[in-house]
Amino acid sequence: MDHINRIELQGRVGTVRTNIVGESMVANFSLVTEHLYKTRDGGAANETTWHQITAWEGRDMPDLSIITKGTQLNVTGRLRTFKYTNAEGQERQLYEVVANKIRLITDDDD
Repeated sequence: MDHINRIELQGRVGTVRTNIVGESMVANFSLVTEHLYKTRDGGAANETTWHQITAWEGRDMPDLSIITKGTQLNVTGRLRTFKYTNAEGQERQLYEVVANKIRLITDDDD
């Protein structure tokens, strides 16, 4: 039985933080996606979701320094979850997308 863990997102970048780990650059950034739909009464509704993305430099990655607030990206990767305990002693679960391919969306792509 094959297992598949793949996610594809397209949206705009929010906050960005880049670091050097060893000899590699890593970017941690938020990406917002929106889902527009009609409610039961026919009105318009918008569901906004923020995703946390981690991207390591390498194959299928652009220069990570081009990832800035407002940049529109297409991100393909895998979903990873982990639990941690915050400063107040509460257990939390975080969902993160580990990117394996990022494509910059330009006006020419419309």
